[in-house]
Amino acid sequence: MAKKRKIRLGNIVYRAPSKIHGSGLFAKTSIGEGDFIGTYEGPTAKRDGTYVLWVFEEKKEPVGRSGRNLLRYLNHQDEGNAEFDGFDLYALQDIEPHEEITFDYGGWEES
Repeated sequence: MAKKRKIRLGNIVYRAPSKIHGSGLFAKTSIGEGDFIGTYEGPTAKRDGTYVLWVFEEKKEPVGRSGRNLLRYLNHQDEGNAEFDGFDLYALQDIEPHEEITFDYGGWEES
């Protein structure tokens, strides 16, 4: 994974209507494979709901955050072009400007 950069999320991505579902998250600029996109920010979630992202780690209780930044508009795609490492989002491949950024929600199911 690429090193985290300190850049305002709104300079990298934007929210717009999605062909997948409702609103989506789109790249403002070119994002390279492995680049850090941003961190899913928000208060700790006590239960599942809209915009809640759960992180599962082996032998630990799942931790959820109720999304409050632009990353809450990420949509599901079986083979998404980004993935989370904890609450940090990274590009799995090059993402072009105005391309929707997606990830596989299924990757968060407990095994």
